[in-house]
Amino acid sequence: MNPPIIAPSILAADFANLQRDVELINRSEADWFHVDVMDGVFVPNISFGFPVMEAIRRHATKPLDVHLMIVQPERYIDAFAKAGAAAITVHYEACTHLHRTLTQIREAGCRAGVALNMQTPVESLIDIADAFDQVLIMTINPGFGGQKLLPLSVPKVAKLRRLLTEAHSPALIGVDGGVDTHTIGMVVAAGAHYAVAGTSVFGAPDPLAAIQTLKTASKPLLA
Repeated sequence: MNPPIIAPSILAADFANLQRDVELINRSEADWFHVDVMDGVFVPNISFGFPVMEAIRRHATKPLDVHLMIVQPERYIDAFAKAGAAAITVHYEACTHLHRTLTQIREAGCRAGVALNMQTPVESLIDIADAFDQVLIMTINPGFGGQKLLPLSVPKVAKLRRLLTEAHSPALIGVDGGVDTHTIGMVVAAGAHYAVAGTSVFGAPDPLAAIQTLKTASKPLLA
């Protein structure tokens, strides 16, 4: 089993020392930066926009994985691509014309991702399985960090893995929410290729060691 891709969420970083925390991730075994963008409409929180994104890009040496938790994300695809996004993930629930938006992301030169909230069935994606490069399963109710992983999300990851395999889709499966050293083994065993981790990285006494532990986890740590 290949080690999971680890994408620390910048939302959990210390914004008074953002350059320091970005450079810490550069030195770590993490693979991507995960950049959460929230508008206070689609989710009950507001994060940051283009100025912070561009500040991160100036110091980051690893790809920026941008997660748009916003309404009408199609309005901002090109701007986030120009701001340095390597991948852009939009929510199934926020896109009236999802296939068109995913096509727009690819045309902007980015990997196209789609995120699913807990109540959205994975079967919703099968008819457009060739239109995306990654799927992000929300393992919490999105909007705030520090939540516990919802157990019902684990079999959802396994079901999506089966469906994408049957559809001959090479898309990566990711999880976002409540990922730590106690839960990453379960989601990786269920079929996740990458994991977003915020509090468990930036809230750890030694973030570099925390990332290393997450990166090397390959077996379920909880029954």
